[in-house]
Amino acid sequence: MRILIVEDELKIASSIKKGLELSGYAADMVHDSESAFSYGLDSDYDLIIMDRMLPGGMDGLDVVNKLRDQNISTPILVLTAKGTLNDKVQGLNIGADDYLVKPFAFDELLARIKALLRRPVKSIGTILKVSNLELNPGSYEVKRSGVDIQLAAKEFSLLEYMMRHPNQILTKEAIINHVWDGDSDILPNTVEVYIGYLRNKIDKPFPKESSIIKTVRGFGYKLSNK
Repeated sequence: MRILIVEDELKIASSIKKGLELSGYAADMVHDSESAFSYGLDSDYDLIIMDRMLPGGMDGLDVVNKLRDQNISTPILVLTAKGTLNDKVQGLNIGADDYLVKPFAFDELLARIKALLRRPVKSIGTILKVSNLELNPGSYEVKRSGVDIQLAAKEFSLLEYMMRHPNQILTKEAIINHVWDGDSDILPNTVEVYIGYLRNKIDKPFPKESSIIKTVRGFGYKLSNK
């Protein structure tokens, strides 16, 4: 999953980015309101962490408001030192999905991120399911036909991204943008390698089951039981 960090304090932004990457997320950083709006509008992020006090002519809530006016529905968590009830109500009414006051514990930030990322999957609750394959984003558990499957962090991130977009063709570029950090030097064949790792763990050990990972030649991959 790919997250945009909007924070003008470089030390805080870098700390959040490092923590997210260690937790298996890809993360980009911007430090002013114009860049925040541009990235939020033109890039495909799964979640935005938005500082409220920003340089550049707008504050974070202005950016949230403008993004919502453009029908951008990406979940937004506002991160700010302004913690009064009125501040929180204002942020939520403008279009933020959550509001966390500085100083904060990273574990709480991570828990809130996971909660927001679960929301689009309302029909299946907190467990992602494709056929008999299950993934729990909160506990990092993966099972097929009730059998536990152990995945490395990047394998888990790749599978989670694919399971959040079942029966959709995902190009290598889209996969790289969501699973790997934008600063990383990732080649297209890296995706092929990790798809191979997943097949070795979720398809090959279950020869009596239909393969779930499909290659769509010339386009990319999809997760499907059809």
